[in-house]
Amino acid sequence: MDISHLSYAAPLLSLALLWTVAVVTPGPNFFNVAQLAANHSKRHGVVASLGVATGTVLWGLAGGLGIKSLFSAAPTLYLSFKIAGGCYLIYLGLKQFKRKPPLVADVSGAVGEEGRRTLLSVYGQGFLGNMTNPKAALFVATIFATAMPATVPPTLLALAVLTMATLSFSWYCSVALIFSSRRMARVYSRSRQWLDRFAGSCYLLFGAHLVTNR
Repeated sequence: MDISHLSYAAPLLSLALLWTVAVVTPGPNFFNVAQLAANHSKRHGVVASLGVATGTVLWGLAGGLGIKSLFSAAPTLYLSFKIAGGCYLIYLGLKQFKRKPPLVADVSGAVGEEGRRTLLSVYGQGFLGNMTNPKAALFVATIFATAMPATVPPTLLALAVLTMATLSFSWYCSVALIFSSRRMARVYSRSRQWLDRFAGSCYLLFGAHLVTNR
C-alpha cells in the first residue's frame, strides 16, 4: 500500500466527529445503559456498554464492507431488519411498564430479583439493543460514505472501527458511572416508577417509529 498512514488522519477525524454526535445523541442505547446502571450497579452499566461497543465493531465492519449497497440492492432485507429491530424495542418498552416497584431498595438501586441479573444477560441486552437498530446501520453507512474513501484500505478500516468502538465504550461508560452514583441512585429510587415508564415510552416510540415509518 503506497498511501501514507498520515493520509488517514483526515478521514479518521471526520469519522470521529460524526460518530461522536451520533453517540451522544440520546437513543435506545443511552436509556439501556443508564437504566441498567441506575437499577443494578456500575458494573452492569459498564458491561452493557461493552455490549454496545461490540455491536459498534460489527456495524463499523459492515459499514466498511458496504452495508448501504446491500440494503439498496435488497430493500426487503432492510425492511425485515427494520421491523425486527422495532419489535425488539417495543418488547423492551412493554417490559418497563410491567416492572413492579421494589419492596426494599439500597443506595445502589439493586433490588431483590433484579440484583441477580447476570452480567452475560446485561452484555447481551447492550449488544442486541445496538444490533437491532437499523438506524445505526444506515448512519454508519452514511458516515463511511461521507468520511471514508470509496475503497477503504484494511488498516484504515481497522482504525475507523477502533475509533468508533472506543468512542462508544467511553461515552456509555461515562453514562454508567453517572447513573450509578449514590446521588443518582437516590434520585432514581425516588422516581423509579416514573423513570421506568418514561424509558418504556421512549422504547415504544423508537420501536413504533421503526415499524411504521417506511
